Amino acid sequence: MNGQPNHATHTYRTAISRFTTGVAVVTTTTPDGDAGMTASAVTSLSLDPLQLIVCVGNTLRTRAAIVEAGRFAVNVLGAGNEDVALRFAGRHPDKFADIRLRTEHDVPVLEVAIAHFVCRLGAALPGGDHTILVGDVEACGFAEDADPLVYFGSSFGRLCDSERHAQLQYDWQLALAM
Repeated sequence: MNGQPNHATHTYRTAISRFTTGVAVVTTTTPDGDAGMTASAVTSLSLDPLQLIVCVGNTLRTRAAIVEAGRFAVNVLGAGNEDVALRFAGRHPDKFADIRLRTEHDVPVLEVAIAHFVCRLGAALPGGDHTILVGDVEACGFAEDADPLVYFGSSFGRLCDSERHAQLQYDWQLALAM
């Protein structure tokens, strides 16, 4: 972090990991094939025009592929898709092997996505060791009643773990009975 001590970097990473995020896979296609990566730095930017932001590490192959292609998709993962998130987060030799894709778009859209956004690259802005990609949303869709995969404290989780929910409900019933 620009010459700051390693302690500050560690403290920052630990502190920012306390911000719960969704988990998405960002995909694109080029003449050399499909590319994709897991991202948690995704957010809505504008409703008029429809835009979102994805932050991508400057050294990643997917960043270069998105800039080259000028198009990409953001695939929001649901609970239970940790394996997909880990596959696209690593250096898997064929990240798309055995991954089912929707065929109605010209960029890879994962069938397991609980929401997807197909974007044209509107801008690529510098952001330290990342590039801030502005996506002009051309198409999107979502699954009703889907449970998202979330990321908190460097771990995957759910919004409401059914076991924890049952325990809270039991505790509340006990408290009300007293």
